[in-house]
Amino acid sequence: MSTDKRQPILIWGAGAIGGTLGAYWARAGIPVLLVDIVREHIEACRISGLRIEGPVEEFTQTIPGKTPDELQGMFSRIVLAVKAGATEPALGVLKKHLAPDGFVLSAQNGLNEIVIARHVGPERTMGCFVNFGADWLGPGRILFGNRAAVVVGEIDGKTRERTNEMHALLKVFEPQAVLTENIWGYLWGKLAYGAMLFATALTRDSMAENFADPRRFPAFDRLGREVMAVAAARGVKPLGFNGFDPGAFAPGAPESLSRASVAALAEFNRHSAKTHSGIYRDLVVRKRKTEIDLQIGAIDGLGREVGVDTPAIRTLARLIHDLEDGRRPMSFDTLKILIDACASASKAA
Repeated sequence: MSTDKRQPILIWGAGAIGGTLGAYWARAGIPVLLVDIVREHIEACRISGLRIEGPVEEFTQTIPGKTPDELQGMFSRIVLAVKAGATEPALGVLKKHLAPDGFVLSAQNGLNEIVIARHVGPERTMGCFVNFGADWLGPGRILFGNRAAVVVGEIDGKTRERTNEMHALLKVFEPQAVLTENIWGYLWGKLAYGAMLFATALTRDSMAENFADPRRFPAFDRLGREVMAVAAARGVKPLGFNGFDPGAFAPGAPESLSRASVAALAEFNRHSAKTHSGIYRDLVVRKRKTEIDLQIGAIDGLGREVGVDTPAIRTLARLIHDLEDGRRPMSFDTLKILIDACASASKAA
């Protein structure tokens, strides 16, 4: 499919990921239309401009934008960049704006491609993996904390003309963007890393401080191994990125490899202006529920389907819910519950 380059790319969700992509594309002269439920943010983007801040680059770019109720028309390229929990509601609205020959690209965390394919069809679903650091700071402001992996690929592994076109567009934002035939491998790799990031949000310490503390290694090690065991049982070959080596957590891999990978994650995050995860910001700054069930908790169910038990994942989900509901404080003592559970699970394995 060769799309009309004059037709704007519709970015549904103009937060940290969608807003950053939109700002770079718009600055490069690529037609973009943002859609977001936060009216003040959309008004700022289209009137005074979206301000990209941080150490990577600083600039302000005006971008056309609308709220969902204002949107009209059909679009061939829709980038979905909402939180995992907002995927179903967003799809319920955006489906009517998807052109018959169009597709939805998931620039999200988790396995949302499964949900998207169920709504619009697998042939109209494209996968994308993003790991760059960004935070929505408020209406018209986004922190771009660091560059990191950006990968695009079809969920059936077949590269098409549209896949090459989206790869070229993503390279406008990230020159090192990768085109892959194994997008599921990257997404499952991010699930393991994501589980570790949820663990860091049990304390107020930065991501780098968490990964650098040897006392916390048993938690990161066990979480990574559980996710990789489920992936292996489901026939997925996870791929690495930005210091995370999925092979280091594969069944039977020596502890020396996983320790080296966790140390690499500490080093990678030490150089980012984004010091804490989006999960931490959900809990502390945005005061809202996290994506724990849809991103990480779902791994337990996927593991049960193939006979892989994930006790550490269940413990992590329970502790995050405790934080969300105010039953426990964000502290090392809370993380210590997970560390102890992970150490016990590893000994029993």
